[in-house]
Amino acid sequence: MRDNYSNVNTAPAHGVAQVTNVAVCFEAVERIQSRHPSLPGIGVFYGRSGDGKSVAASYIAVRTNAYYVQATSVATKKSFLDSVLREMSIPAAKNASDMLGQIAEELAKSGRPLIIDEFDHLAVSAGKVEMIRDIYESSQGSILIIGEERLPKKLERWERFHGRVHSWVPAQPVTVADAALLAPIYAPKVAIDTEVLTELVGAVRNSTRRTCTNLEMLGQRALENGMRSVTMADVQKLLPQGFVTGQSPKPRSF
Repeated sequence: MRDNYSNVNTAPAHGVAQVTNVAVCFEAVERIQSRHPSLPGIGVFYGRSGDGKSVAASYIAVRTNAYYVQATSVATKKSFLDSVLREMSIPAAKNASDMLGQIAEELAKSGRPLIIDEFDHLAVSAGKVEMIRDIYESSQGSILIIGEERLPKKLERWERFHGRVHSWVPAQPVTVADAALLAPIYAPKVAIDTEVLTELVGAVRNSTRRTCTNLEMLGQRALENGMRSVTMADVQKLLPQGFVTGQSPKPRSF
């Protein structure tokens, strides 16, 4: 008998599956929150693009009552501080020094962690990295930074920041079990065989984002063809060009 994941109408609340990296991100926040007072309070959650770090972090921010901000490629020090204060619902002071003080005061007073996503955008200059270290030093709060696989290596350039890191927490590749939890969200009306999930996870090299993309495509194509279940025998019909793996399409010939 085929092993189907019967995922019809079983999508989790808020559309977030309890996949491995949700638990890993929660552990990362818990580590710095429960540390000994004499230990540093910065955690680093890092991994490949597509590992689902941002989705996990935004969900865990709600679970842990953390402040959550995303750095951007165009952020200046002042604009970043302003985005943190907006997240905190605090009117920003006029100059960057006072803004930093406002943030540090709120973290110290509230005890709430601060999660900074896309930290690679800040890890491009000493000034921006030192700004985050200043927030930490002034508040002695808990700060989780999130970035790409090489973020730990990048931070070695700034020893004073690097030395404040309490824990390095790597994001995990998606598993077949994770794919089974994601299927009710991205293909909610279709049951997908374990064999299909196994093949999919291998084809996308354990990328969470591409697993989700392919699950949605399979679900949509199955419904368009009046199908309520998908086996390996169906995949070729539904996705004649194969799974989306990140490779660019081959040039067409006419």
